[in-house]
Order: sequence, then structure tokens, then C-alpha cells
Amino acid sequence: LVEAGETPRAAALRELAEEAGTDRVEIIAETPHWISYDLPQAISRRVWGGRYRGQTQRWFAMRFTGQDSDIALDRHTPEFSAWRWVPMADLTGLITPFKRAVYTQVVQAFAPLADGDFSKPGPR
Repeated sequence: LVEAGETPRAAALRELAEEAGTDRVEIIAETPHWISYDLPQAISRRVWGGRYRGQTQRWFAMRFTGQDSDIALDRHTPEFSAWRWVPMADLTGLITPFKRAVYTQVVQAFAPLADGDFSKPGPR
């Protein structure tokens, strides 16, 4: 969520720090446009009491400059129970079906950055 007075870039870095517990990144690209998705009605009613239909997001590609030990999912209220490095090409198959179209767009936008094995962090 982009807070009042915050740029999308600053929001992405803040959200990363809150959700992954690290700020050891550098932004290397962003999607050229906002990407939207709708939640299935059953999920919208359950998660947000039906107040919201979905989200519109700006996506950023980031290079992780830290070490695996810099990632701490429990620094804030945990939103995830685990994490792992995966090749970018595998992302769409790992995400919930109603978000696959979004992830397909994101992977296509950042595909030119994938010039090697992105299953591990580090310089390319």
C-alpha cells in the first residue's frame, strides 16, 4: 500500500523491509505501467469484508545485495512463513491462480534482466 505522501518506489522499499525484514537491495527496474487484478468474490468477502475488489500495483525488480541471513520474516507482523530463491521463469506456476496473469506480465516486463540463473542472489 502506498501511503500518503509516499512514492511507489519508497513504498516498495518500505514493504520489502516490513515483509521480508531486509533493506539490502537496489532497485534496477520497474514496470512501465500499473498492473491490476481482481480478487475472487469469496476471497474478497473473507479477507477484506467485501470492501475491496483487488489491487493495482507498480512492480519493481530489485537486486539483493545482502546475505540470506539478512532476510527475517519476523521483524514485523509476519505475512509469510517461509521463503526461497526460485528461477524467475518458475514464478507464475507458484502463485495462486487468480494472480497468474499479473505475474505473467511482471515476468515478461523483467525478462530482459534474466541473463542467467536467478535462483540465487548475487552479481550477474
